[in-house]
Amino acid sequence: MLHFSDRKESRKVILNPARNDENPVVSLAFKLEAGRFGQLTYLRMYQGCLRKGDYIWNTRTGKKTKVSRLVRMHSDEMEDVTEAFAGDICALFGIECASGDTFVNQPNLHLSMESIFVPEPVISMSLKPAHPKDLDNFSKAINRFTREDPTFRVYYDADNKETIAQGMGELHLEIYAQRMGREYGCQCVMGKPKVSFRETLLQPVEFDYLHKKQSGGSGQYGRIIGILENLPPEDYTKVEFSDETSGTNVPKPFIPAIKKGYMQALEKGALSGHKLSGLKLRLQDGDHHIVDSNEISFIMATHGAIKQCYEYGAWGLIEPVMTVEVTAPVEYQGAVMGQINRRGGIITGQDSSEGYFSLYAEVPLNDMFGYATELRSATQGKGEFTMEYCRYALCKPAVQEQLIRQYQESLGQGTASSSKKKQRS
Repeated sequence: MLHFSDRKESRKVILNPARNDENPVVSLAFKLEAGRFGQLTYLRMYQGCLRKGDYIWNTRTGKKTKVSRLVRMHSDEMEDVTEAFAGDICALFGIECASGDTFVNQPNLHLSMESIFVPEPVISMSLKPAHPKDLDNFSKAINRFTREDPTFRVYYDADNKETIAQGMGELHLEIYAQRMGREYGCQCVMGKPKVSFRETLLQPVEFDYLHKKQSGGSGQYGRIIGILENLPPEDYTKVEFSDETSGTNVPKPFIPAIKKGYMQALEKGALSGHKLSGLKLRLQDGDHHIVDSNEISFIMATHGAIKQCYEYGAWGLIEPVMTVEVTAPVEYQGAVMGQINRRGGIITGQDSSEGYFSLYAEVPLNDMFGYATELRSATQGKGEFTMEYCRYALCKPAVQEQLIRQYQESLGQGTASSSKKKQRS
């Protein structure tokens, strides 16, 4: 199946797998590898015939490339071939592409293979080179690995000023860190895995905030009145904004500024420093000054309103809960269930067949670190598990207190500041 696309419509078409050259070439780049002669791109031929010397086009980028060398792989040995038909797997050199790109031999053929299912990353760790001089090699390795593996993602966290690597498990990220040292001479330091905690409101709270600043000339004036509400648990990952104002107390041109200030205020919470989610801001009224009111005034008023809600509202932390499936021999069923219970998991079901059992549970991601090693030890290497994001749920009180305490200590408001107060007294 293919996904046919142009500017007006998209539809599915069926490919012809006949091993001839009567149909246009359609192939998929499913694997990238750094070989002795540069990037080696593995192609799976789905239709047509590809010959040495032909030109092919990447349907995603529109880039044209000449097939200067066509090889068939036998383990680590290459065999030069002159053509490849539908059903064959071949490899090309010198092609700039990413995993999942589609190649055709006609520039006006707007075809794209259906994308494979790429699960969302389940674990995040900070990653940095051990020595600053290796930063260039670190960047090259990251660029290559992210093109090769769509489940390996890297981004820069501007808040914490660190590079965050995301993947499908601890072992997944550890292998890439080892490959950076082995293939690029760049030893990496991996930090503790980070879980995407969020802060949310537990019950609605009203706000009435006035931002007023006068320092000669035109000043700043903005007032907003409304309610900050909590969304239901199934919408914990969403944030909403509702303009319920009437009249001219808050001029309509300033509504986008209020929404912008709201989105900015959600980036960092006052409870533990995490982002805010599961909230809905209902703007009901306000006030403005004909001279002093401007966009920055209402942005700052919105920031102040959120701080006011922190002062008078009840807040809590939410954490991602994962759907976990564990498979192991039946004789280890009791040990596996004990592990899941110790990690705060809720068992939702289980079944067994042919000497193996499958256990289904919902477990907080924060309690799943190190489970791969523990499971292998308890089942003599015969057990395995998969997990996928399920939902957000409220943290346990002990976890919430620990996160709040750690954040206060990082700001100098925790045990260090309290001990100084004791010394003064």
